[in-house]
Parts: sequence; structure tokens; C-alpha cells
Amino acid sequence: MKVKKVVVPIAGLGTRLLPATKAIPKEMLPLVNKPIIQYIVEEISKAGFEELIFITHSSKYSVENHFDTSFELESTLKNRVKRSLLNELKAISSLSINISSIRQGEAKGLGHAINCAKNIINNEPFAVVLPDMLLREKKLGFNLALMKKAFEKNSRTSILVAETSKKELSNYGVVEVKRNNLQKELFEVLKIVEKPSAKKIKSNLFAVGRYIFNDSIFSYISKVKPDKTGEIQLTDAIKLHLKEKDSVDAFKLDGTFHDCGDKIGYLKAIVEYALFDKSIGKDFKTFLKKYEK
Repeated sequence: MKVKKVVVPIAGLGTRLLPATKAIPKEMLPLVNKPIIQYIVEEISKAGFEELIFITHSSKYSVENHFDTSFELESTLKNRVKRSLLNELKAISSLSINISSIRQGEAKGLGHAINCAKNIINNEPFAVVLPDMLLREKKLGFNLALMKKAFEKNSRTSILVAETSKKELSNYGVVEVKRNNLQKELFEVLKIVEKPSAKKIKSNLFAVGRYIFNDSIFSYISKVKPDKTGEIQLTDAIKLHLKEKDSVDAFKLDGTFHDCGDKIGYLKAIVEYALFDKSIGKDFKTFLKKYEK
């Protein structure tokens, strides 16, 4: 069955980046000349999805506005003959994907946020993309497109995973896999643990914020009990999925990632994206040399 829809939860308050995110959604923080969320939406569009559903919050109206047409600004740029900027602006609102949004009434975790999209998903398979995790790929949308293509052949739930240090693993959903049964970069998931303590970590792989599910995930979410913070975790729903002997595939990330919901991750992304930017990369590299030891 074709996977057409993507759920992107953006209702989080960005507490790790306060006070910068007090009045500005973390998804709208800039990387060179684009907000983080634009890179995410471009990735989804390039991967071949047709419909994007934001799970949002009342404070995030600027995210939706960013992908709308700005008639006044476009008119001003046209009158001032700023053709390059005008084309960039038009490209945002003309991305080949339909965008809608649903409010998450309560901040009750990622599982709860995904469940808000149940009615609009309407018994179809769908992807989930977490906007904190920015991917640098050899081809934009490559990993998500690969997962999409595989699901459309085998209908198996899939998770994108990446390697990171043991120190960092405690911040994420750690994924244990059976390594030698499928392909070099495709594994069978054995176990997933949300933010384990260092002593309990048995894998160097974590979920990097790209998933594809059958609509059966909603039945698992409905069975999840809130954790000690009162949140419904998506990881716990995937655990139930595995417990029912439903297969889950792990695709290893081809590329690199930046966790832009974290201060150091966001700063690393700024540096890397600036260095690879065609218009400023050379000058920025020269600037950075001043700080070499």
C-alpha cells in the first residue's frame, strides 16, 4: 500500500533551547537563511510524500505561516526586482506537498501527539518525522524515500537508526538489533528502550526520528500507560508492537545527523550548514580559521 502521509509533531515547547524559544518556535530557528522546519519539509517532499500533518500548539502559528503565500512580501520583492529572493520565497509555498495541522490539546508526549492524527490518517500507513533531527544526506530525502519504498513492498514497520557515542545514547530511544539476517544496512529490531541509563545500554544505535507505521500503531498507543511524567511514549507503543511478534525493521542512516533541539547539536548544524553553503561557505571557513589553535 502506498505511503502518502507524514505526521510531524511540533507542539513541543523547546525547553532545551530556552530562552531563545520563549517567543520563537524552535522549529523556526535559522540555519543560514532557512528555518530548521523548512529543511524538514523539503526532505519530506523530496522523499515523495503527498500530505504533511503538523501536530501543533497555539504558539506555533509562525510555522504554518512560513509555508503559506506571502502576497505583500512577494509584491515588494517583485517591485524591487529582487528576482532571486522572490523565487526562493515562492519555492516555499509551492512545495509539492499538501500541509495541514491538528492541535495537540495537552502536552502528553510523543505517542499522544501521534495519536492526535488518527482520524486524518484514516486507516492508512504513514510516516513520522521528528523535526529536531536534521539529516545531511548524499541526496535530500534519500533515507526516508528508501524506507517508504521498502514499506510499500513489505508493509513492515520501520525505524531509521544511527550510531552515536555511549554518552549521547542516554538521551534517545536505543535500538537493539539482530545484525546478520537481512542486509548490511537493514536490521531486524529486537528491542527499543527510551533513554536508558548508561549501565543498561547494549547497543550503539538509536532512533533518529524517522519512522513508518501501519495504522495498527494506534491500537498499541491506546494500550500504553503514561510514564512517571504523565506522558505517552511512542517507544512504549513500539515495544508492544514487538511483543506481539510484529516485525520491525531498522534502516541504518546513510549520512549524518544533527539534534537541533539541543544547544550543541544546533550550533554544530549552524557551522556545518554554513560551511557547505555556496554563497558564504568559503568566507565562513576563512573566518573559522582565526579560532584554530
